[in-house]
Amino acid sequence: MTPPPPGCASLGAQRARVPGPLARSRLPLRLLLLLWTAAATQGHPKNGPRISAVWKGRAGQDWVDFGLAEPHTVLFHEPGSSSVWVGGRGKVYLFDFPEGKNASVRTVNIGSTKGSCLDKRVSGAQDCENYITLLERQGEGLLICGTNARRPSCWSLVNGTVESLGERRGYAPFSPDENSLVLFDGDEVYSTIRKQEYNGKIPRFRRIQGEIELYTSDTVMQNPQFIKATIVHQDQAYDDKIYYFFREDNPDKNPEAPLNVSRVAQLCRGDQGGESSLSVSKWNTFLKAMLVCSDVASNKNFNRLQDVFLLPDPNGQWRDTRVYGVFSNPWNYSAVCVYSLGDIDKVFRTSSLKGYHTSLPNPRPGKCLPDRQSIPTETFQVADSHPEVAQRVEPMGPSKTPLFHSKYHYQKVVVHRMQASRGETFHVLYLTTDRGIIHKVVESEEGERSLVFNIMEIQPFHHPATIQAMSLDTERRKLYVSSQWEVSQVPLDLCEVYGGGCHGCLMARDPYCGWDQGRCVSIYSSQGPVLQSINPEEPHTECPNPKPDKAPLQKVSLARNSRYYLSCPMESRHATYSWRHEENVEQSCEPGHQSPNCILFIENLTARQYGHYRCEAQEGSYFREAQHWELLPEDGATAEHLLGRARALATSLWLGVLPTLALGLLVH
Repeated sequence: MTPPPPGCASLGAQRARVPGPLARSRLPLRLLLLLWTAAATQGHPKNGPRISAVWKGRAGQDWVDFGLAEPHTVLFHEPGSSSVWVGGRGKVYLFDFPEGKNASVRTVNIGSTKGSCLDKRVSGAQDCENYITLLERQGEGLLICGTNARRPSCWSLVNGTVESLGERRGYAPFSPDENSLVLFDGDEVYSTIRKQEYNGKIPRFRRIQGEIELYTSDTVMQNPQFIKATIVHQDQAYDDKIYYFFREDNPDKNPEAPLNVSRVAQLCRGDQGGESSLSVSKWNTFLKAMLVCSDVASNKNFNRLQDVFLLPDPNGQWRDTRVYGVFSNPWNYSAVCVYSLGDIDKVFRTSSLKGYHTSLPNPRPGKCLPDRQSIPTETFQVADSHPEVAQRVEPMGPSKTPLFHSKYHYQKVVVHRMQASRGETFHVLYLTTDRGIIHKVVESEEGERSLVFNIMEIQPFHHPATIQAMSLDTERRKLYVSSQWEVSQVPLDLCEVYGGGCHGCLMARDPYCGWDQGRCVSIYSSQGPVLQSINPEEPHTECPNPKPDKAPLQKVSLARNSRYYLSCPMESRHATYSWRHEENVEQSCEPGHQSPNCILFIENLTARQYGHYRCEAQEGSYFREAQHWELLPEDGATAEHLLGRARALATSLWLGVLPTLALGLLVH
């Protein structure tokens, strides 16, 4: 007898009369069928990832663990460098990932002054640790700042030597859980971190180092959570702007209104404060606008900003900088909306103020003035009492809708602008989910609209965990991610995960990969141009062979009246998989199928059910035969030989397949 196929097992003795755990009752099999049917109705729509990949990496080269759990980490990486700095609890880790060699890690201890913490009103011993929250290049060294037992302090690390810089309020929070944002621009430093521990708890955006220390008025933001800040150098130096993105409590208390509103705020980098005693220490050019991310067609609104990534224009045009925003809604579904800095700038320059119905003073609120002029008191008073502009910032494109939305809960995003083998430009998004997975999504242009395709999901860690930090290195073409357990280096060109020959390689639609000399290879490792498809609907038609190879025939011998199942791995979540017996479709698994396998159960094998079974995958016009099995009648002598194996096979199924399906339902 030919042994059962991988993933397939007899569900009892090869004859129904043989006693065994499943032969005595058909209820377990029916329960298994019920669970499998339920799994088939749950899962990922076609805008989910096409395939799933676990990045195992090269042993010792692509991942290193901390040795102990680090509940709070911050990551610092400079493009082109093989080094990754990670701040943890009382220490800084330096990971080195040299190309083709084993990775290494060394630590620099930066302890806290615990004695100063014990007499304070703190919530627990963890507040007496030194959690590193900021790593920044400073000259030839590294600036390190941390909570230092609730006495925020900084250190300088140069050539392995640590020098204390003393207390630095505003550079690090008092607790690692506090929302904090620090922005460096030359000798100037901007921060959202409060300077006093027990008062001044209203969050502010400050200039903490520079010509004049300034802060935002306490009334212009309502419980803000800061996401990202950037300096934009415009056509005239005096017009340079600071933009920062945040979400805040919705001032509209209508029960049907969303709890949060997403915003972008502007400040003039050259703001010198005001003329009066009330405005002399405050930003006088503050304005804020609402960021809209909604799909009118499906009536879905996404109000909670999670992350922002700015993609500069390759020609240096600041107005064409793309702003990628990740938003969520109360059900933790997500959307990605893309804005341009030019549109944001226009809204602030031209919009009226919300709730202000008389003529605006001259200069208008938010206008940057040349020659270091102070903002007139009247202009400040109007902007301070009406800080929001009436016009909203909408996404790019004619439809003003999200780039895409998904049932996944995305939390972080980075974007790589790259050129494929034939010179086409693609934007590749890397999005982290709340379950520690990375989605790789490609955006391409077709006229005025964008086409989006979710290539794959990547499990970047050996120990599944939430992704705490992520950094993109476009020079080395790596993605660096950290969790509480480890740091991993993930290549952008994961071409080896695509099976199925030329057709499978091109159906992946991965702009980093192409078909060359019988392999799916990276465009960066190939000596010349590789075969890539520019057809988003039917990429497989570019392959030299019009049809993929058929699956090899596998045979198994079974006795009459036995129970059996055939399992077909669903490599593409965008395909429909069907088990065909002769000319009849016995089982079909749609793209929303939750289980990684399409399973055909045969509860009672009859003479009619012997023969050929083919698992066929249909994805658009792409058709391939994934598996081909022939079930043959078993002779009596071999059936007797199977008696001793019946219970083991049945137990194997219960301990293997059933928990897997049940776990899939629970996770969903």
